Amino acid sequence: MVELDLYMEHPAVTAMSADEAAAWRRKHRVQVSGGTAPKPVRTFLEAAFPEFLTADIEATNFRAPTPIQSQCWPVALSGCDLIGLAATGSGKTLCFALPAITHIVAQPRLQPGDGAIALMLAPTRELALQIKGECDAFGGPSGVTNTAIYGGVPKGPQQRDLQQGVGRDRVEIVIATPGRLLDFMEAGVTNLRRVSFLVLDEADRMLDLGFEPQLRRMAAQLLPQRQTLLFSATWPREVASLARTILRADALTVQADAAPAMHNAVHSRRVSQVCDESERLGRFLRLLPQVSENGQARVICVNTRRGCEAIRNEVRRRGIGAEALHGDKSQHERDWVLQQFKQGAAPVLVATDVASRGLDVQDVRAVVNYDAPSQAEDYVHRVGRAGRAGASGRAYTLLTSANAAFARELAAMLRRQGARVPQELGWLASSTRGGEQSHRRWRSDDRGHDRR
Repeated sequence: MVELDLYMEHPAVTAMSADEAAAWRRKHRVQVSGGTAPKPVRTFLEAAFPEFLTADIEATNFRAPTPIQSQCWPVALSGCDLIGLAATGSGKTLCFALPAITHIVAQPRLQPGDGAIALMLAPTRELALQIKGECDAFGGPSGVTNTAIYGGVPKGPQQRDLQQGVGRDRVEIVIATPGRLLDFMEAGVTNLRRVSFLVLDEADRMLDLGFEPQLRRMAAQLLPQRQTLLFSATWPREVASLARTILRADALTVQADAAPAMHNAVHSRRVSQVCDESERLGRFLRLLPQVSENGQARVICVNTRRGCEAIRNEVRRRGIGAEALHGDKSQHERDWVLQQFKQGAAPVLVATDVASRGLDVQDVRAVVNYDAPSQAEDYVHRVGRAGRAGASGRAYTLLTSANAAFARELAAMLRRQGARVPQELGWLASSTRGGEQSHRRWRSDDRGHDRR
């Protein structure tokens, strides 16, 4: 029998009136839909995790739960299916990692031949490793074991973890990219017979990468009596369709409003810059000294592997430490590049969208979109690398007339969120001839390369 409802409401939460709970949600811009949700928790103690987890949390430098954590924890611990929508850097990983550990210790121990109890699916190896880091940090005292399964590295060590366990214990949490996990399932290395806690993190990105058939095949093999949690920063129609298939009909949706965070951390500090294609590199090089000041971490986003290497070389020629991250690099090379970036040896990271999600570096102060992304949702994830966890951040986007369609989509998204549309972005978005009119207006009023 699977134990799903593990929530014990703290007396301080019980004493909170419905009006007080609603006021807290309004203050922190948290919306709940799909049914009646438990009241939010305001402290780690109120979350009523097992004692070993509470002690671990209090030993960290976290001062209080983030808004998405405050509302998601009581929902997840209650055994409800959950859709969590929040900006990158808002603490989504702990929204499911801590309830997963709590869920596992309440279940019967694994027997020979059993697969994991919790399955956490992620679109990229970088995000899978980030999730593993959180599970390592908080699962240790309880003895809850985990392994990360992803492509680009030899299968042997991962297969041994799945078949023999970690140390003396069978693996209870599998954190995986869908393709590599499905390979192991088809080879009979592991199974999903015991999975009663399923997490899909960054589900929209998994669909972008073409993983929908694999996700549906895996979901069909899971226990009917299970809990499913789906997290993302965006909610396109394709993800909504997937959610209807694999989540229970009474799933609760918790949304932490990303619009104020986007406006305050990005658009109030820097805006898009519109230029001719022939001027783009020069505009970027004039911007580079501002982007690289004080040696703080910066991310430059490009769309192609060749462009990634070219921009990395331009940055290096100006005496600034930079490394490139893209799909042509092996996992060993990617790990080394990320280590150089996180340690400050290379304060500038030039990357394709392989780094748009799962890059958890807390002191990234700016993101530069040298190439505009293809859609507004990717823009949200890119700029989400800067100003994580409430820190200040800046974002710069270089646009040309070829980006008029993207500009219209981004402007529409900002208007829906109640955020200000930067003037130059609005000009390009309103263009009816590939951006020519907006570009002429920009050039006629260009007084510098860094307009606010």
